[in-house]
Amino acid sequence: MKPNMEKLEHFLQLGGIKKDILFLALSGIAIVCSLLDLSPFPFDMAWIAIILCGVPIILEAIIGLVTAFDIKADVLVSMALIASVFIGEDFAAGEVAFIMQLGGLLEELTVARARAGIEKLVHLTPQTARILTDGTERIIPAKEVHVGDRLRVLPGESIPVDGVIVSGQTSINQAVMTGESLPVDKTAGDAVSSGTVNQFGAFEMEATKVGEDSSIQRMIRLVQSADAGKAKIVGIADRWATWIVVIALSAAALTWLFTGELIRAVTILVVFCPCALVLAPPTAIMAAIGNVTKHGFLVREGDAMERLSKVKIIAFDKTGTLTHGTPKVVKAASVSQNHTPEQIYRLTAAAEQLSEHPLGKAIVDCYKKEFKEELSLIDDFRMIPGQGVCARVEGKQVLAGSPELFREHGVAMTLPTEAVHYLEQGCTVIYLAVGGSLVGWIALSDTIREESGEMIGALSSLGVDPVLLTGDHENAANAIASQIHIRTVRANCLPEDKLKAIDVYQSKGQPVCMIGDGINDAPALKKAEVGIAMGGVGSDIAVDAADIALVSDDIKELPHLVALSKRMMTTIKCNMTFSMALNFIAIAMAISGMLNPVVGALVHNAGSVLVITNSAFLLRWKK
Repeated sequence: MKPNMEKLEHFLQLGGIKKDILFLALSGIAIVCSLLDLSPFPFDMAWIAIILCGVPIILEAIIGLVTAFDIKADVLVSMALIASVFIGEDFAAGEVAFIMQLGGLLEELTVARARAGIEKLVHLTPQTARILTDGTERIIPAKEVHVGDRLRVLPGESIPVDGVIVSGQTSINQAVMTGESLPVDKTAGDAVSSGTVNQFGAFEMEATKVGEDSSIQRMIRLVQSADAGKAKIVGIADRWATWIVVIALSAAALTWLFTGELIRAVTILVVFCPCALVLAPPTAIMAAIGNVTKHGFLVREGDAMERLSKVKIIAFDKTGTLTHGTPKVVKAASVSQNHTPEQIYRLTAAAEQLSEHPLGKAIVDCYKKEFKEELSLIDDFRMIPGQGVCARVEGKQVLAGSPELFREHGVAMTLPTEAVHYLEQGCTVIYLAVGGSLVGWIALSDTIREESGEMIGALSSLGVDPVLLTGDHENAANAIASQIHIRTVRANCLPEDKLKAIDVYQSKGQPVCMIGDGINDAPALKKAEVGIAMGGVGSDIAVDAADIALVSDDIKELPHLVALSKRMMTTIKCNMTFSMALNFIAIAMAISGMLNPVVGALVHNAGSVLVITNSAFLLRWKK
């Protein structure tokens, strides 16, 4: 029996919104003809609306009752339709069916509009790829690309998989992944993401992540898992709706018993359908999800937005979240009268240009970006693991690295006072020796995101207390926290330490939202009431563990997310209060005979339309 019901349900859903619009158009014409008593047929034209709009409602009610004993609004509507036909009110039955389906269509349109911003990702998935094999190019389905394949991407084409450019220069429109409005220049060695669009030059790339592992597919999985039905408040509304059905049936039976007027009982069934109550939470949640999507967030489930509205503590990881996550040169200093700070910078960058160490690469990259010039050629380059590098630069023997490197090479040194100050602030210092003497040093630090301070202030104004949980040592953590006004800091945290910190807050009745980007943050993201992952720079594991992903890594939008979650809950409560009040007022009027089935249907659906409209305002809401 159940498989047949599932097939029937699937058949009823075919055509979607277009089918509903067609049926409503035909039913609307039929209702007008019935009202004006214009019928070329030997039956009331209202029967067209009853069949096209009413029969699907009745079948949905039967499916719900048979498959899951699901007593919802469809049950009341179906009984109202059948009772109206039974007492000869064909026009009332047709109008009830028409208005009920019109309310359903408005719901579908609202939800479709709310999710349009995120579901467009599904349609942006590249379908084909240009693969290069032995110098020959051929087009294959994108799903057949393997890791290591060499691909060519022409101007205007979407990048089929994640990869690294091996030759060519171009500009990539990354709006679908990051929200950036301007194209980003790319060259050999730069990473590119699937779904982004090649703007100008052709290039060749090597595939690194394909199929379900690609960036666009990861984002799509987040989108497809977004389901407002998982929110707790939606479950409450559904339970209330079931009780309202019972109350309505009892009220209708008692009214018929005491008044003897079946039409009043039918009107009660019509006006007491809990459509507006059931619509209140999901339409608001989906509208809110659609709103935050435009601000760079992907929400896995509506429950996350509900939980976020109750959060009292927001715990931040430091590196990659409040900071950029990549070291940058913050100071170049000389301790020699024969060298300027600029020369120290240039000699250190030249010595490090062949280094594979992240700090060495950071020095070279920062120098090239700042001075826009090529570095001197070097000879006799050697890299000493854990210590630094040595090389001949401009005919001089140069050492760049740690004090241990200097001791190994017999170079006497005393730590400069200013360098010690930078070390206390959590910076890393690279020392430079030329010709066997210390001549200067360079300090590197993970720099704070420009928007971090303003974002922390905005969160505090919303009544949320920011906390820093980081694996960095205490000096670095305190230095960052003091600059952006975070008062509570926990440094040297291992993954289990972050879990314990969150557990302490939760035991005190303070719900926690955790924001992080690395694999080490994944347990904390799962433990917290709400986990938010930095989707752009974050690891796949962190994104999978989180409830919400921040695609563009633009953390200045976090206050908007929190404020919207609170606004969403206010909207839901207002919608539910209004719908309950309207139901009880309408049933009182129906019992007294002030409403007939037709007017009752209008009143009932006016409530649903107002609830949907109020929820739709969340799509564009911004504090």
